[in-house]
Amino acid sequence: MSLTMDRRELLKTVSMGAATAFFSGSGEGTVRAEQAAPFKTKMPLNPLPKALVFDTFGSVVDWRGSIIEEGAAWGKAKGLKIDWARFADRWRSGYGPAMDKVRRGELPWTKLDDLHRMLLEDLLKEFEIQRLTEEEKDHWNRVWHRLKPWPDSVPGLSRLKKNYVIAPLSNGNFALLTNMAKHAGLPWDAILSAELARHYKPDRETYLMAAELLGIQPKETMMVAAHVGDLQSARACGLRTGFIYRPLEHGLGGKADKANPGDFDVVARDIFDLASQLGT
Repeated sequence: MSLTMDRRELLKTVSMGAATAFFSGSGEGTVRAEQAAPFKTKMPLNPLPKALVFDTFGSVVDWRGSIIEEGAAWGKAKGLKIDWARFADRWRSGYGPAMDKVRRGELPWTKLDDLHRMLLEDLLKEFEIQRLTEEEKDHWNRVWHRLKPWPDSVPGLSRLKKNYVIAPLSNGNFALLTNMAKHAGLPWDAILSAELARHYKPDRETYLMAAELLGIQPKETMMVAAHVGDLQSARACGLRTGFIYRPLEHGLGGKADKANPGDFDVVARDIFDLASQLGT
């Protein structure tokens, strides 16, 4: 066996082990996530939802690992010595406050690409990254378009797609989500962006927009996310809810949201487990 392991295999191995530890109370065992018995929901889902809409950043794609990986390669080429993990965390930490400025009316409606660019300008000063051209800044800002999926995302979504309409329901803008899907091979049936509602989650307009555009009732729509707050807000709007566990969203040792069976309509280890519980 090779002594080295590529990023995707490492993520798969560690995330499966962490998911097993969370759901079983032990990190032991060799059962693969897609082979493990599904977690039991609080009650049978009757009727089943007609569409599943997914939070994207952290739930479907690995924003932190992707930025660290691309930043390390970019920094090496530019001769930069940067703590890319801290850089990624600082960029992401500005996300919520920036959207709050839009909600409070301190900024007009501003798509996420432009909010990311505003935050990037501050980060370049903070990390003393100088003499970048506008083209270089734009390319780096679009790293959010090039995020890599978690190992189970593409095959898991492909399974769900057989029986359900699937789409992102993300604060990412339409072009960002479209480019991300193309880059990562995400098999969406549609792109549902907060940009279409001109409201950022957790505003109720965003959740209700998803059901309206899909031509179904909120109760026929399941919001799937790795973030408890997102699901609680969706449930308050009448959507069904599915939790998936992403122990590595904030890196090894980072704090990830957790849920117990019964907290939501479905609580799953990952998208494979979600598909199993939904009969796909």
